Amino acid sequence: MIKKILKGTGIVIGTSAFLAGAFAGHEWYAEKPFFFNNYLNREMVKFAFKDPETLSSLGFLESLGIKGHNAHLDDVALKNSEEMFKAFQAFGEGLDQYPDEDLDPNQLISKKVVKYLTDLLTDAEPFKYHYYPANQMFGIQSGFPSFMESTHQVNTLEDAEHYISRLSQLERKFTQYLIDLRLREEAGVIPPKFVIQRVLEQMRDFIGTPVEENILYTSLEEKLSKLEDVTDEEKQAILSQAVEQINGSVTAGYNLFIDYFAELETKAGEDHGFWQHPRGDEAYQLALRLFTTTDYTPEYIHNLGLEEVDRIQGEILTILASLGFDTSVGYTDAMAAFTEDPKFYYEDSDEGRAQILADYQTILDEINEGINGAFNVRPEAGMEVVRIPEFKEKTSAGAYYQGPSLDGSRPGRFFANLYDIKATPKFGMRTLAYHEGIPGHHFQIAIAMELEGMPFIRRFAPFTAYSEGWALYAEQVAYEQGFQENPEDNIGRLVAELFRAVRLVVDTGMHHKRWTREEGIDYMSRNTGMAMSDVVAEIERYLVMPGQATSYKVGMIKILELRSYAQEQLQEDFDIREFHDVVLKNGGLPLSLLEEVVKQYVADKQTS
Repeated sequence: MIKKILKGTGIVIGTSAFLAGAFAGHEWYAEKPFFFNNYLNREMVKFAFKDPETLSSLGFLESLGIKGHNAHLDDVALKNSEEMFKAFQAFGEGLDQYPDEDLDPNQLISKKVVKYLTDLLTDAEPFKYHYYPANQMFGIQSGFPSFMESTHQVNTLEDAEHYISRLSQLERKFTQYLIDLRLREEAGVIPPKFVIQRVLEQMRDFIGTPVEENILYTSLEEKLSKLEDVTDEEKQAILSQAVEQINGSVTAGYNLFIDYFAELETKAGEDHGFWQHPRGDEAYQLALRLFTTTDYTPEYIHNLGLEEVDRIQGEILTILASLGFDTSVGYTDAMAAFTEDPKFYYEDSDEGRAQILADYQTILDEINEGINGAFNVRPEAGMEVVRIPEFKEKTSAGAYYQGPSLDGSRPGRFFANLYDIKATPKFGMRTLAYHEGIPGHHFQIAIAMELEGMPFIRRFAPFTAYSEGWALYAEQVAYEQGFQENPEDNIGRLVAELFRAVRLVVDTGMHHKRWTREEGIDYMSRNTGMAMSDVVAEIERYLVMPGQATSYKVGMIKILELRSYAQEQLQEDFDIREFHDVVLKNGGLPLSLLEEVVKQYVADKQTS
């Protein structure tokens, strides 16, 4: 939980200014800083400086000439996790030093955000082992290569030496994680067998790749090739050290995990849902609370999903009928007839995949120029479309977004999965680009990062229902603004919304109603018409991230409800651009606090 906050928290952006201020000494060392925002920022700075990988991801200290952290990996020893938990609890307790009546409205929201997070963390403590830190979706075995390739910058010889230093520490980090994994096993939290098999396949493929084809080598080689002030001899020396470390610390670390997971596979069962673990039902309810920021029960979410599936399928069938398709055969067969048209698919080649990336960029450039009618606020950071690294495409989701660096050296990135060419039909590309990019995640994340005067925890708070709800809502905004007028593109939009409604059903089905993995695959396949490769990857994702998939639709519905409320209350005074300002310029919020903020905006506008 804390890691999630820190990975997205741009706490160091104000570190230099914070420390240079007139009250720097007092504000840093005092039990109670004079200013409430200084207290919030100081505590988050303390957390960040314990986490060198987060500092590298943020990319701010480098602009100040500070690079030492780039030579280190996070220390994930159990004692550090326990200390961080206690420190975060103390952070929450420190809020009581600042009475509500002494805070302005924005500070009061900040206080509520931190209180929400610390209360949730306390409630989650009994279930600290109820997740799988190494799985087919994420974990050190796939995250480390991605981090080194996309985040570790190599602009000087020193940066390259830091790269080698990090490679040399990998065995230590794997060893620390192994202790954590064994504690989970002792607690009775063992991943489903298919998860273990996927992770083993990932790791064996990774270390089985010839060293000079390994992404840890090739990405370093590419970065070095761009350095003009480093000699060829120095470059070759660095690459030789990389070979040594990949054959040494890196391979040794992976082999530790391979040996452990091969042993664990013999102990894993065939059950898949969270219900199988000790106190699994309670853990799942907590996961729903974490990801939806509501107290909705699994049963309520399941039934909501069923209702939405019926509604959206009906809208799609109406459009299909208007295009001349036989809808009497039912949704599954009608969609199959629609999607089998070869005009929707690219050539299955390197050229075809390159064209997909180019077309995504064109779509984003187009909407970026034409969306002004719905937005006042725009991010300063740019964005680009890139392919998900091939070594992990097979088990990755269809797409994801990575926010820009704080120093502006790296734009926001929309990562597209091109493993299965049939999983990228042209009629769905606009909607996916709007979700991950503009006006979806890129607007929401980059705008929040750029909010001046906002405490850093507000700018990067990890509320999934808010962030994913916004991205799904953004798909509808793009449609309302005329960017999916083609009926085929509109089908793509509705299919994407249907996909999120189906998630409500299968997530609760597998973790609450005890559906098997195969039952989840069958339901999603019948009710979405998605490529089977995508269906399998999605279902397996939900099984290792319980509750997360429900956040999209729950968040979207809440944002639409709040927009309807504002429209009804303000009538002709309603301005969608102002509404979007309110949603985007307050940072990430639990849905209950988002409702509070919107209703306060409406009340203020009515009395102004």
